[in-house]
Amino acid sequence: MPYFDTASAAPLHPVARQALQASLDEGWADPARLYREGRRARLLLDAAREAAAEAVGCRADELVFTPSGTHAVHTGVAGVLAGRRRVGGRLVVSAVEHSSVLQAAQAHEARGGTVALVPVAASGAVAAADYGAALLPGTALACLQSANHEVGTVQPVADVADLCAAAGVPLLVDAAQSLGWGPVEGAWSVLTASAHKWGGPPGVGLLAVRKGVRFSPQGPADERESGRSPGFGNLPAVVAAAASLRAVRADADAEAARLRVLVDRIRRRVVRLVPDVEVVGDADRRLPHLVTFSCLYVDGETLLHELDRAGFSVSSGSSCTSSTLTPSHVLRAMGVLSEGNVRVSLPRGTTAEEVNAFLEVLPGAVAGVRERLGVAEVPAAAPVAESVELDALGLRCPQPVIELARAIGTVPVGGTVTVLSDDEVAGLDVPAWCGMRGHAYLGAAERPVGVAYTVRRLH
Repeated sequence: MPYFDTASAAPLHPVARQALQASLDEGWADPARLYREGRRARLLLDAAREAAAEAVGCRADELVFTPSGTHAVHTGVAGVLAGRRRVGGRLVVSAVEHSSVLQAAQAHEARGGTVALVPVAASGAVAAADYGAALLPGTALACLQSANHEVGTVQPVADVADLCAAAGVPLLVDAAQSLGWGPVEGAWSVLTASAHKWGGPPGVGLLAVRKGVRFSPQGPADERESGRSPGFGNLPAVVAAAASLRAVRADADAEAARLRVLVDRIRRRVVRLVPDVEVVGDADRRLPHLVTFSCLYVDGETLLHELDRAGFSVSSGSSCTSSTLTPSHVLRAMGVLSEGNVRVSLPRGTTAEEVNAFLEVLPGAVAGVRERLGVAEVPAAAPVAESVELDALGLRCPQPVIELARAIGTVPVGGTVTVLSDDEVAGLDVPAWCGMRGHAYLGAAERPVGVAYTVRRLH
C-alpha cells in the first residue's frame, strides 16, 4: 500500500532504526553523570549534536534537542520575544506558517503583544518587499518557514533574512519540511525542525539559536540543553534522528531530482485525467516531493477515504471534512480552491509504477464521489431568468458550489446567480469556481442570515 504523506511523517529510515537499536544498549544512562555509563552516553549525545549542527549549518553549541518540532518553535519564539522585550512586542509572521508558529503568535497576542501577518501570492509565496515593509520599529522577531507544509512552495528566506538583518530583527525559520533536502540558505537567526519529517523517530526536535541573538529561556531554569529544553531527553531517539538526517542528506540531491520527475508527472497528468482540477502552489520554487491539487464538486473527506480503500494514503488541506467547517488557513491565504483538496508527498524510494497506479485510480475515485453528490446529473438547462438567487443555507462544502454550477445555465450570458450560504468555505470556493469556469465573481454581501455571493455568467 503506497504511503504518500511524508509531509506529515516520513517512514523510519533504515539508518535511524539501526542507530536507535544500537543506542538503546549504549545510550540509556544520564549523559550529565560522570561515571562510565554516563560518559558513554555523553559521547553519543555530543556526536549527535555535531552531526545535526553540521547538517543545519551552525555551531554545535548553538543547537539543542527538544521533545518535538512544535516544542522547538514555541521555545524559540517565546525565548527571542522575551530576550528582546525592551526592543518591542511586535511579531511578524507569514499568513501560511505552520500552526505551531501561529499558535505561538496567538499566545504572544494573549500576553499583550502585537502580531503582523504578511500576505502571500496565489502561489503561496511571500514577497520579500512585503516582508520588509512589515519590519516596523518595535519588531522583536520575524518568522518565515523555509517551505510550506501544505503546498510545497519554497519561501525567499535568504532575501527576507537580508531585510531582517538590515532592520536589526532576528529571523526564525521553521525548516521542518526542507531540512532533509538541504541546509536553509541565508543569514537566519533561529531555526527549528522535526526529526519525523525526514525519517527520524518522532519526539525529537531541533532548535538552533545563533550566537549574538538575545534569547531568554522561559519557564523554570534547567541545566540541560543550555537551559532551553528541560528534562532528561530521549538520547536513543536523538542519536537516531541525527544519524538519519546525515543519511538522507547524503543522497538528497539525487533523490530530489528523481522525485521531482514523478511529481511533475502528477502535476501534468492530473489536470488531463480529471476535469475541473486546480493544481496549487508554485510550479517551480517548490519541494521536490510534494504536489497539491483541489477538485471541484468533491467532498474532500470522502475522496480521501476512496483513495485509502484503493490503497493510497494521502492527506488534505480541504475544508470539506467532518472535523472542520473552515478551510485550511494556507489555502485561504492563497485564495485558491479548497474543496476536494489532495496533498501527495512522496517518500524516498517511490517508484514510477506506484505513481502511475495512483494516476490510474484517481479519476475513478473523483468521478465516483461526484456521482454520489449528484454532479453527474447536472442538466444543460435553458435560460429562464435574468437573475436567480439560490438558497444554500445549511448546505456544506462542496454543495453550494454544486448548486451554483447547476444554476448558471438558467440565466443568459450577462445574467447573474446569487448563492446565499452560511458555509464559511463558500467565500473561498465561489470565487475560485468563477476563476476555473470563466465567469465573473461580483462580490459578497452580508445578509441577516448568511452571505450572498453573486456571479455573472460570461459564456
